[in-house]
Amino acid sequence: MPKKKKSIYPLWVLIPALLIYTVFSVVPIVISLVCSFTDWNMGRLYTPAFNGIANYIELLKDPVFLRSIGNTFLFALATTILKTVVGFLLALVMVKKIPGRGIMRTIYYAPCVISITVVGVLFKSILANKGLLNNVLRAIGLSSLTHDWLGSYGTAIGSVILVETWMWAGFNMFIFISGLQAIPEDYYESATLDGASAFAKLKNITLPLIVPSMTVVVTLSIAGGLKVFDIIYVLTNGGPGFDTQVLATYTYQSFSLGFLGESSAGSVILAVIVVIISFTMNRYFTKREVEM
Repeated sequence: MPKKKKSIYPLWVLIPALLIYTVFSVVPIVISLVCSFTDWNMGRLYTPAFNGIANYIELLKDPVFLRSIGNTFLFALATTILKTVVGFLLALVMVKKIPGRGIMRTIYYAPCVISITVVGVLFKSILANKGLLNNVLRAIGLSSLTHDWLGSYGTAIGSVILVETWMWAGFNMFIFISGLQAIPEDYYESATLDGASAFAKLKNITLPLIVPSMTVVVTLSIAGGLKVFDIIYVLTNGGPGFDTQVLATYTYQSFSLGFLGESSAGSVILAVIVVIISFTMNRYFTKREVEM
């Protein structure tokens, strides 16, 4: 019987996806990397010259850039912790068979599908000096606690962190729910027969077996936190002053001012930070995954 020729159909399927990825991802990355080593700006738009690592040196000398790095790490760390903890706690409740579970899941998930622009308008009206939150505080006799939450130093970054947590905790909740539902009930039944408490079950069964879901949640959260732009831009645009300035908004503003080479260097630094930290966190949690 003649031997059948091996089909190359799967390779043809990959070609369109590879072309799209190359044109819209690989090529811009290469261009940014090349431009980061030039003095490309609005004055030398068509005749950029190679200047080595001068752009990187200038960035590392800029106190605003260094401040944006600190804010980026603060935002990424705080939002990752909050979104992970809140998402996990919600999942522990929503995985149980309780009345209205479907509606409650939908409510918790809804914020992550709302337009960023809508979220910005909503929370600007809530957190403004004469916004809903301050009006409620005044109505219940707590006028001393009123504040311009998005326009004051110290509270602006905290407010944006809480808004980000509100948006994405429900998304993490569903990832954790899928992980919790994959844990065999036999483990919990055996632990109950052995007299294990609820905390012991959580510590010795749930947490070790939920690590694969934790890996996904933490990796996505840390990567999203490090490259955050949209929520900062619509709520504070990096202000007040530079209190909420992050790497992405710094790069955007630098590009808008015509410092094209420096903004490219900032993008490269941001990309390197995201890749290194995301890869490290992914490896850390992957090594702690337990076979069911």
